[in-house]
Amino acid sequence: MFYIKNPLLTVDTVIIQNNSVVLVMRKNPPYKGSWALPGGFVEYGETVEIAAIRETKEETGLDIELDGMVGVYSDPHRDPRGHIISICFLGHKIGGELVADTDAADVQCMRIDEISKIELAFDHHKILEDAFKLQNNCLN
Repeated sequence: MFYIKNPLLTVDTVIIQNNSVVLVMRKNPPYKGSWALPGGFVEYGETVEIAAIRETKEETGLDIELDGMVGVYSDPHRDPRGHIISICFLGHKIGGELVADTDAADVQCMRIDEISKIELAFDHHKILEDAFKLQNNCLN
């Protein structure tokens, strides 16, 4: 039998509104109780864009539209569960109400200056740095 070990694929979404970022408190390990960007695993047969929209809705209650890609995060050690690659998108709210659901214990819009003072799950500080740079470049 031929066996190939492949990385798994996830998505994350950065939603910046009014100088704040939407974050979820993780309900499950790893990083249970830590703040993170909304996101999760891509389901078989699903595009990464649809997965990002679905995961954001499931975890935050928000309907979003994607504005572009922040980046691909593929460090084999970024997730304690194994080699998991994340494609991260920048998005904005188009509807819904902010409410924690599925894998989220809580959800908040946290001010950007507060985020630097807390520990985020995975490599989400790095993702946010990249998103802020991307947003600033778009404004200049």
